[in-house]
Amino acid sequence: MSWRLDDIDRRLVLATQDGLPLVPRPYHQLAARLGIEPSEVMERLLRMLARGVIRRIGAVPNHYAIGYTANGMSVWDVPDEAIDELGVRVGELDFVTHCYHRPRRLPEWPYNLFAMVHGGSRVEVLHQVDEIARLLGSACRAHDVLFSTEILKKTGLRIGS
Repeated sequence: MSWRLDDIDRRLVLATQDGLPLVPRPYHQLAARLGIEPSEVMERLLRMLARGVIRRIGAVPNHYAIGYTANGMSVWDVPDEAIDELGVRVGELDFVTHCYHRPRRLPEWPYNLFAMVHGGSRVEVLHQVDEIARLLGSACRAHDVLFSTEILKKTGLRIGS
């Protein structure tokens, strides 16, 4: 079944593509701006999520602005047969913001588990990486940390008005 954005959907996407308003009730503010009810804002966003028009709604913090100036992607070579269980355990650490499985690119890239950590300094991040290494124990065959040096992208796809 074909489905297209109507004028209100398009205006809603335009109103949110720079982020939700930083107010206690952002959907209510959007509703007032668009001249619709807050429930309609939420229904339309859910429908666009379900149809894949919007991939996700979530917070995208600027780590540098909130004091996390050292951001390291830790990469791990762990047995494929254990990666799901190990990934869950690593992802549950309170300092890991996201953790996921990626395919190896042998022979240059043996790593298959990625865990992002943030800190106020590289020393802090390296201490967190050591904690992950202790958690993984002998399952860790190798690891490294890739520190970010700048923010390359913090926005999603844009549509024109």
